[in-house]
Amino acid sequence: MGPIFLQAATATSRLDPLELILHASLVVKLVMLVLAIMSLVCWFIIGTKLARLLTAQSSSARFLDMFWSKEEGNAWGPERLEAIYARLGSVDASPLARVFKAGYVELAKVSQTGGVAAADAENVERSLKRASTNEMTSLENHLPFLATTGSVGPFIGLFGTVWGIMDSFLSIAAEHGATLDVVAPGIAEALIATAIGLLAAIPAVMAYNYFVRRIRVIESETEAFAIDYLNIVRRHFLA
Repeated sequence: MGPIFLQAATATSRLDPLELILHASLVVKLVMLVLAIMSLVCWFIIGTKLARLLTAQSSSARFLDMFWSKEEGNAWGPERLEAIYARLGSVDASPLARVFKAGYVELAKVSQTGGVAAADAENVERSLKRASTNEMTSLENHLPFLATTGSVGPFIGLFGTVWGIMDSFLSIAAEHGATLDVVAPGIAEALIATAIGLLAAIPAVMAYNYFVRRIRVIESETEAFAIDYLNIVRRHFLA
């Protein structure tokens, strides 16, 4: 039993994923290449999306401080909204600021006739909803790719593994034997495809779930702000 365990330890110490990849069959190499590309794209999306959400969160916090600040007075009126609108450049990365901008522009249009009627308030409400939907759609860009990688990545890797094992069986038939020396290398080269598939899928799934949760929080904040802004319009601007 001693020599067998010694050989096993020696084989394990020589495990080299790069060698397994280089000696894999052409189909398995193509599978691993596809998975590597998908993984790189996922990490790019994760980095850019994380930066976007962090920026949106901090900008929204600053915008809310600015919006509810009483520097422009306690009364809500055209002058106060105009002052907030003039300072949007510093928080233009905030979804809340963009929703406010859409509502302010629509309110300015309907106010040109003198007063704001109930129908005009409905136009402002539609503008707020449209802007909120556009912001959420923008934040959700590229998330489907993360979900796709997380769901199909392991299966793509499994396809490479199945193909590699089939190739190993053909090698067994050609050698007219089923010794460990014949079977093990091909199976090891095949299994590396599944490992790469999992390495691509696991971060994608974790990032997707995290981003969806953060976006849902931003969506709730945006909807709440739109309601507050619409109430201000109805209370202080309706004729």
